[in-house]
Amino acid sequence: MPAHRAPAPERPASDGPRSNVSRRRFLGYLVAAPTLVVAAEMGRQTLFGGGVPQASAAAIPSPPLPAEVYDLLDAVRDAARPTANLIRIEVNRDGTVSFALPRSDNGQGIITSTQMIIAEEMNLDPDQVVVTLADARPELVFNQLTGGSTTTFSTYTPIRVAAALAQGRLLDAAAAQLGQEKSVLTSRTGLILGQNGEELPFGELTELAASPVDDAVEVVLKPREEFTVIGTPRTKSDARAMVTGRKKFLTDLQIPDALPTVICRGPNLNSAPTGVNNLDEVRNMPGVTDVEQVRTGVAVRAVTFGQAVDAVNALDVSWDGGTVEGEDDESILAAVRRAELPLAVPQAPGETVEGDFVFYFRSNSALETNCAIADVRSGSAELWGPSKSPIAAQAEIAQELGLPQNAVTIHVTEGGGSFGRRLFFDALQEAAEVSKVMGKPVKLMWTRADDSRQGRVHPLATTRVRAQVTGESVSSFEIRHTSVSTEVNPGFSEGITAAVAKLPLGNYSVSQAIYLTTQTNPYNVGVATSLLNEVDMRFNTCSMRNIYSPDTATARELMIDQVAAKLGKDPYEFRSGFVKLDRFKKVVDRAAEEADWGKSMPEGTAQGIAIHQEYKGIACAVVELDCRPETVNRRIREARTGPRVTKVTYVVDIGLVINPRGLEAQMMGGINDAIAMTLTSGLHLEDGHFVEASWDNYFYTRQWNTPPEMNIVIIDDSEAPEPGGAGEFGVAATCGAIACAYARATGTVPQYFPILHKDPLPFEPYPTIPPVPPAPTNGLELAR
Repeated sequence: MPAHRAPAPERPASDGPRSNVSRRRFLGYLVAAPTLVVAAEMGRQTLFGGGVPQASAAAIPSPPLPAEVYDLLDAVRDAARPTANLIRIEVNRDGTVSFALPRSDNGQGIITSTQMIIAEEMNLDPDQVVVTLADARPELVFNQLTGGSTTTFSTYTPIRVAAALAQGRLLDAAAAQLGQEKSVLTSRTGLILGQNGEELPFGELTELAASPVDDAVEVVLKPREEFTVIGTPRTKSDARAMVTGRKKFLTDLQIPDALPTVICRGPNLNSAPTGVNNLDEVRNMPGVTDVEQVRTGVAVRAVTFGQAVDAVNALDVSWDGGTVEGEDDESILAAVRRAELPLAVPQAPGETVEGDFVFYFRSNSALETNCAIADVRSGSAELWGPSKSPIAAQAEIAQELGLPQNAVTIHVTEGGGSFGRRLFFDALQEAAEVSKVMGKPVKLMWTRADDSRQGRVHPLATTRVRAQVTGESVSSFEIRHTSVSTEVNPGFSEGITAAVAKLPLGNYSVSQAIYLTTQTNPYNVGVATSLLNEVDMRFNTCSMRNIYSPDTATARELMIDQVAAKLGKDPYEFRSGFVKLDRFKKVVDRAAEEADWGKSMPEGTAQGIAIHQEYKGIACAVVELDCRPETVNRRIREARTGPRVTKVTYVVDIGLVINPRGLEAQMMGGINDAIAMTLTSGLHLEDGHFVEASWDNYFYTRQWNTPPEMNIVIIDDSEAPEPGGAGEFGVAATCGAIACAYARATGTVPQYFPILHKDPLPFEPYPTIPPVPPAPTNGLELAR
């Protein structure tokens, strides 16, 4: 699966100047300490733009939607500004540089990219930079949220400022030691080099460079043309440990006396226990140390996880009906339909094109299941978990335990996947409750069945689109997205907005803000609107991989194809001519060229093209899809067949690229997520419970579904002063391209997604399991 970077395009003079902040001055802080410690203040920057408007004689210009002026990245970075000076870099006596990153790395590679940013500014090898994850730091307020692809965008400049300040102080100390002018000194891989060949290691200078008092210092950042680390492909720093099994995840941690713990959960969504009928019997089972009833079920602590699971399956528990007793897909869809907002733009003369699409529930279970460790004692609590919002977790858990917030310590550990799931800290809350009730440390793990049936899901939603085609143009393009509520608690990662989100209409207000700051329309289509309405808070939902965008982009791109057909235009031709910005057109044109758009293909196969604009970047996917009967009806052991994506060409421009290899990997992961979300991976709700118990019957992208060919083209914009958001970029454009390819290959526009949702098991897989597995009457149904 080859990937390559595009050469920087030659920009015509008409593109106009782009803001460039590489030589701007910033304010940093020396922190009083025995060794060199520095901090940063982030000055306001001009955001990098998108080039000149794309001229088209036919297109009616569309005013920008809110997210095209001020998006979620801007909101998160502005919220982080007041505490940016609390981000600190320390130079150690052994010559290494340490940085506790106030974010959560769940495989997206931000530890590696942060090493690269610091190494670039200090002329180090990235291996000389030690990046760890910071514990919950409530003084950071909004500055410890990991979500919305905001990490690198919001930390890039503060980290560089702190690193540049450290570099300057080391040079000052070396100049004093050597009796030479600072201007003649240079640094390389942890050494300060004098003009006569002298070498002074960083470690020997850190005490001399330290400041006895806090002080504000002005620094100048390294110019872009001198970069040697940023923009160079680099393998993740933990890659070898991951593939050799040496990497430690949460349940690998050995915390004294923290024994394996599993919770017996009810048969329906959010069922609560009303009594345990065989408590003493289970407490006497081999290895079991404790069995206690908690809010979400019955917790079992044992010497091994196997013994805990055996005890859970032996429990005889009485349950209430849960929050959606008696409900199924169709009843929830009917409720969503009743909440749909009207399409409001007055219709002009011409033809109307309309589409109505249903997106069913999808699981947000990560590869590493939900887990946490807790040790709650009298007057204090210590917890470990891969939390993306540890400040909010700390505040809420402290309140639940009746402790002051500073008596609760939360250690942020590296996680095995998130995609929005780790924004919620339900495992930490459960572990804290269980540890308090039992009076002992616990190592809590959700099973895969727990995550599928009781965990966080992408909500069921509808997206309606109406476009008005007038002459050779599009005069209006309306999107109405209606959804089961997407929970936004814990707000923006701290206690204030987390509490607000729980107030009446609070969740709706925050979700509206997120919708407005993420949803864009990259086309000139006249009057463009995009509105959200949400209903029904009874489900456990979350901001899963692009939040709203996979659904809205799929609907939008399908309808763009229909609009193009009304105008007698090829899908690529329309997109190239009607995108708003010249920057977008270059990405679309490059994708069509790389994919050989319009080539001859066998009947039953087709190409699909789609673009997506978000997080200050633009991406275009061209997908080749095989819908021939011999492919769709093929039987593969323990797999989910159907239409198969055989090739994806993906061109992405996010501005400045820190680590091309990491970005390439993120795009590949997003593509596989998109294949699952569009084709195969739906949850089926029946009588108050989800029937899928694990990945044996929840069909995430298997090896067979993964495209044999992926061509990832990264456009590293040489004039962009900073990176945009990248972590979620591979999903939405690929979802749209798959849907468009399906419509072209079959001649039928799909009305619901995943496309195979209403045909959950079209063949009998191996080994034999019921087409719709029944929900367990009690305890767990483990993955086969």
